[in-house]
Amino acid sequence: MPSIHARFRTGLLTLLLLAGLAGPAFASEKVNINTADAATIDRVLLNIGPAKAEAIVAHRKANGAFKSVEQLALVKGVGLKTVEKNRDRIVVGSAKPKTRPAAKPVAAKR
Repeated sequence: MPSIHARFRTGLLTLLLLAGLAGPAFASEKVNINTADAATIDRVLLNIGPAKAEAIVAHRKANGAFKSVEQLALVKGVGLKTVEKNRDRIVVGSAKPKTRPAAKPVAAKR
């Protein structure tokens, strides 16, 4: 019969393995590169630091909204490998915030 230390170590290794496999599933925060600020881009994307995040925001302001994820590689310092590594974290949404249509007035009952 294995010792209590061996069973504990096996159990601990199993938990660590499961946590390692589940971690990426929970850490998949997404960022809209057309609306996010530099701090958010820096926080969410891998291999993008503050300087590259600022460059992404500056490129967006100078050239308009990104139309595809691949266009992120047009930013100086951001390569296709970085784009591919972050593909599941990037959203290319509208640069304009969505607005709701104005509510119609309701006629009062008499």
